[in-house]
Amino acid sequence: MALKKDNKAMVIYFDVKELYYLPQYLPVFHQLIDRGYQKIVFVFHHGKFDQQVQEIIEANDLISKWVQNDTEARDLYIHYKPNWIFFGNSFPYLEEIHNHSKTAQMGHGVGPKSSYYTKSSTPNTVRFVEGEFRKIKLESMFPNNQFVNTGFSKLDPILNGTAEKIDIQKIGLSNKKKTILYAPTFYPSSIERFPKNFPKILNEFNIIIKPHFFTHSKQKYKNQQKILKFWGQQENVFVTSPEAFSLVPFLSTADIMISDASSAVLEFAAIGKPVIVCKFLKLRWNYRGIFSFRFKQRMSSDFNFYSNFAFIADNFSQLTTHLNALSTFQYSPEQKKFITKMIGSLDGNASKRIVDYLEEN
Repeated sequence: MALKKDNKAMVIYFDVKELYYLPQYLPVFHQLIDRGYQKIVFVFHHGKFDQQVQEIIEANDLISKWVQNDTEARDLYIHYKPNWIFFGNSFPYLEEIHNHSKTAQMGHGVGPKSSYYTKSSTPNTVRFVEGEFRKIKLESMFPNNQFVNTGFSKLDPILNGTAEKIDIQKIGLSNKKKTILYAPTFYPSSIERFPKNFPKILNEFNIIIKPHFFTHSKQKYKNQQKILKFWGQQENVFVTSPEAFSLVPFLSTADIMISDASSAVLEFAAIGKPVIVCKFLKLRWNYRGIFSFRFKQRMSSDFNFYSNFAFIADNFSQLTTHLNALSTFQYSPEQKKFITKMIGSLDGNASKRIVDYLEEN
């Protein structure tokens, strides 16, 4: 179908409240650019790493605006009245914005957490979701909202072969070793439960550690920062910096993933690579002892979810046992079916379907 000329004047904003929303947005941005759209603006929220964010903006040739908080973002959107605004999470001022603009939500993760679903409690014009299973469940919870099955755009560059890979030797690692990507989340995390000398224990591997952005940015995780600094000094370890906002190049490069409660577990499995999920986590006092039921309520369903396709490690010793068993690993047909059910189409065209929807609506 021929595109109307005036559609190219469509103004599209991406709300980047957290830097880790960008990997989900960028494939859609590139698809828009490929189709001739020029009025595309990324709205960044000020934070601890503004200088690094500015470098990312320049490196990716993005048009940008800055705000302090959601209220400033609301005022900006009401003032400029873009045709579409993309959000990576819920946003408190949708009713006011919808007087002038349409809104789209793209969840930045595809794990089992309840927040995946509850972020639709306030209705955007549309939410793009990963697969028919997720769509049906969301529709049952929020029957008045609009959901469209597109797939997970973050993985498009890997699936269609355009993703950048990390040059292992350039980051000081060996191209003769297999590479582990350790991608822990910030809380509850396995970082504090790993042996301090774990890089030496796993010396036959390269180890790339990609912490969650909050581990780098929040003062309350300073102990994690100290541990990562020590590990980063080991010869077989590379710890990423905050400006390495995208997990995609690391997913594309690594042979094995180790994680805990990160949605990246499903992303890595979706590209056919093995994952070990750590069940041994550092818990705050209000999740231990007589309060341990809180941890079980929050995490047991997550581990049940991951056990459908990942190796579950109850301790570090079991983790090393799993690593030794991965030389002949491949996913079973049942595991592949479950992964596809949870993450949707893996044809590398999710961002195309998203832009198709914008053009048709």
